[in-house]
Parts: sequence; structure tokens; C-alpha cells
Amino acid sequence: MSRAYSGDEEHRLGGHLGAVIAFGAYTAAWGTAVALRRTKLPERPEPWDILLGAAATFRLSRLLSKGSVTGPLRAPFTSYESATGPAEVSESPRGGRLRSTVGELVTCPFCLSVWLTTTVTGARLLWPRATRTVTGGLSTLAVADAMQVGYDCLVQKNGE
Repeated sequence: MSRAYSGDEEHRLGGHLGAVIAFGAYTAAWGTAVALRRTKLPERPEPWDILLGAAATFRLSRLLSKGSVTGPLRAPFTSYESATGPAEVSESPRGGRLRSTVGELVTCPFCLSVWLTTTVTGARLLWPRATRTVTGGLSTLAVADAMQVGYDCLVQKNGE
């Protein structure tokens, strides 16, 4: 099936299928925890929760997947390639099927965002105050980072 799907290009369908199954189990675990607590679901999400959750998920997914400081967490699954920006690195997945699939997941901020959105959503249902505190902190960090990059761009543009 993988050969017919991807031709001569290497594509890890088996690893991706495993990741989808793992994600389904992870999501089911959050759903079970919410059901066991008999948490009443909100009628609709609050706009501020969406903004805080989005900014927090963005920042945390970048930190976990690209941050130089979190490189030791990714190192068992990746190979360092280069520095790519302020405190960020580029890495590639390495190892056998399982290791390279995990490496692919932990180096992809878009992939991590799906898992982190599930985490933030489930946590907000179970521990709304604590989750808003954490997402507020991560959102503040995201805005501060954007300001740092913006400042650096202005300084470079003005030749300082």
C-alpha cells in the first residue's frame, strides 16, 4: 500500500497510521476524563479562550518543536541540521519506524498543535482556572516574542 501511495518517494504511512491511532486514544482518554467528571460542556467556546488557546498552542508548539532550549527532548528522535532563527533550530527525524515517526511529530509545530489543542481543550474543561492561567502566560510569551522579533526587524532596517 505504501509503495502504491508514494511511488519511489519514502513516505511513512505505517508510522502515520500509528500516530493517528495514538492520537485517537489520547483524545478518547481526555473525553473519558471529562465524562467521568461529569463536566458540563459549554454551549459555545468563549472568544477569549479561543484567542488565549490559539496563542498558547502556537507558542508552545514552536517551543517544543523548534526551540533550541528544548533540543534535548527531541534529540533521541532527531538530528540537528542548523540554527534557523531567534532561539530556533532545524532538525530532521532519524532512526527506525517508530523513532522517525516520533521525530517527525516533534519537529513539526503544525503536528504538535493538534495534540496541544486537544490538551488545552480537555484541560480547560477539567481545570478551567488553571488552564486559563497557563494559556494566559503562554499567550503573553507569544506576544513578547513577536515584539522581540519586530524590534529586531526595526533595528536591522534602520541599520543600528
